[in-house]
Amino acid sequence: MTNVRVRFAPSPTGSTHIGTARTALFNWLYARHTGGVFVLRIEDTDKERNTQKALDELIQGLKWLGIDWDEGPGTEDEYGPYFQSQRNDIYASYLKKLEDAGRTYEKEGAIYFKLEGERYTEFDQYVGAEIEKVKTQPVVIDDLIRGKVTRREERDFVLQRSNGDPSFHFVNVVDDIAMKITHVIRGEDHLSNTSKHVELFNAFGFEPPKFAHLPMILKSPKDGKGKMSKRDKGALIAEYRERDFLPEAVRNFIALLGWSPKDDQEVLSIAELVERFSLDGVQKGGARFDEKKMAHINFEYMKAMPIEAYTRSASSALRKTKLINDDTNQDYLASCLKICQAKIDSFENLPGFASYFFSEDYPINEKAESKVFKKGDAITRIQEITPVLESLEDWSEATLETAFNQLAEKLAAKPFAWFPVVRFAVSGTNSGPDFLPMLKILGKKRVLARLKNTEEKYA
Repeated sequence: MTNVRVRFAPSPTGSTHIGTARTALFNWLYARHTGGVFVLRIEDTDKERNTQKALDELIQGLKWLGIDWDEGPGTEDEYGPYFQSQRNDIYASYLKKLEDAGRTYEKEGAIYFKLEGERYTEFDQYVGAEIEKVKTQPVVIDDLIRGKVTRREERDFVLQRSNGDPSFHFVNVVDDIAMKITHVIRGEDHLSNTSKHVELFNAFGFEPPKFAHLPMILKSPKDGKGKMSKRDKGALIAEYRERDFLPEAVRNFIALLGWSPKDDQEVLSIAELVERFSLDGVQKGGARFDEKKMAHINFEYMKAMPIEAYTRSASSALRKTKLINDDTNQDYLASCLKICQAKIDSFENLPGFASYFFSEDYPINEKAESKVFKKGDAITRIQEITPVLESLEDWSEATLETAFNQLAEKLAAKPFAWFPVVRFAVSGTNSGPDFLPMLKILGKKRVLARLKNTEEKYA
């Protein structure tokens, strides 16, 4: 299926929604899976709403997600230009074809497309007046996701507005014809437009492309019901970039919004996504946004990162909160991050999780504090372990383990009797990376100082 040509045609009017990114990704995956061509076309005819800022954010977001284009802005070939604002001559020539065929008329300065069929008038309660309708043949859309969908256009529609700007429906179809688009993969909200587009394809004498309308992305249950809007948390691609999510993880998550590889596998490399993607796997019903699933997939990608790459990404998050700077020891940093890597699900949460490695001004978890001290023997435990740790000349995991074991044997207890209070004393919480590696990395001096401070504070 190497003749496949798909297009992603966004309108740069605001921040890039996750649904917009999904449309781009599904088109890109389909093109790559079939060996076809992915076209990026910018629908910027709405001069009042289109902004350069929105366009820049869109382009940056696509590149961040790893979505490249074969044809589009920055490429030179026979199908350009790829900004609709630069294609007015093309639209004028196609409009003349319809005019010559007797399929247009002017009304109040606008040019309308004239539907074919028996005309009659009917009182429309919505507009409160008699309106002209047309009894047209029904349009049957053989949608690749939804099956056969029958629509009927009853009213002529605008091709060119009174200010001279072409309408969305007109330029959409003209560009699909001129760019030889074979498959139109877009959101379900465009399904109601498709009969208009088919009418135009037929009027131009071209077979319509194959249509595939993607399911809506629904809000997460905690955000209520309905379609996910730009105001909902997690709806904007820029948000994930700002929160230091991995682009591979975001791309993986977006791919699963309405599509499934049918074996419930959730973590898929880009090569696996390309190999396994098909429109047959796209569901008809709405795709529910799941923030926990996003975090889980991000966590899986983070765990699999080489420590060098992990350190680069983690450093960015830690610098934002000023926990590290150019003077931070890089070996120490790498050691800290290595034991955190299997425990933390986002770089956004890393500063709060690991602040005690880099600062003495780390937060105290009140629930952990209450749990550690409710038995009443926490200070005694600190007093028991402190001289043992002070006596150690070798500060290795093996030596630390032996020290706790010997103390436990001496006092007829288990080593774990000291772990919670020591962890709390050195980190301010009762969870985190593996205990002994954490003590080793923090170092003898820092651990003993924090044990002393805790004893003095709570004694």
